[in-house]
Amino acid sequence: MTTTFIVTAGGLGRRMSIDVPKQFILINGKPILMHTLLKLYSFNPKAQFILTLPSEWFKYWEDLCLKYNFELELTLVEGGKERFHSIQKAIKFAKGDVIAIHDGVRPLVSNETLDSLMKNIIKYEAVIPVFDIKESVRLVSDNKSEPINRNSLKIVQTPQVFAKKLIQSAYEIQFSDSFTDDASVVEKLGVSIKLVQGNEENIKITTASDLKIATFLLSNNGDV
Repeated sequence: MTTTFIVTAGGLGRRMSIDVPKQFILINGKPILMHTLLKLYSFNPKAQFILTLPSEWFKYWEDLCLKYNFELELTLVEGGKERFHSIQKAIKFAKGDVIAIHDGVRPLVSNETLDSLMKNIIKYEAVIPVFDIKESVRLVSDNKSEPINRNSLKIVQTPQVFAKKLIQSAYEIQFSDSFTDDASVVEKLGVSIKLVQGNEENIKITTASDLKIATFLLSNNGDV
């Protein structure tokens, strides 16, 4: 079984009020995106790697690779208008029997989570990592709110892993605003999604607070 990792990095960092996309922010002297890619590479150095980026940041990324001696072999694909379109483009270059799609700003996915995903994809066509919600939650509508049983809710993470033929078919569907992730696209084909336990540290770095947490965790866990 061969694997393709598609890493998508189209964020612009608007929530952090910074001049460069968040995936290029340095943590421990290295851009977040490099931490993410090296984490996946350390898990499976034989995998194919595809990276989607906005075309206007290609040169910046290439300069970073030179600056930090980053020599991981990968295919660089121009991102689309929406994340959906970026993945749609990237899938055309995928060679693996299994395609794992991961956010470029999730550098803290654990080997245990990755191992669980890869073991389950042998039996299931679509597998995603999820994590329990610890806090109480409420549904708000029409100026009213009501409590929801948090045991029926899960936090969805990446990478989301699929059989190649399935995800190829899914991304032939016309884009819809209802698509929140790759699993929601696949579900349009009537396919059930297998949920596996993710790891709490596997946060998506979106805000300044997320950045502080990731910096602390990467500093204490060591570099990949």
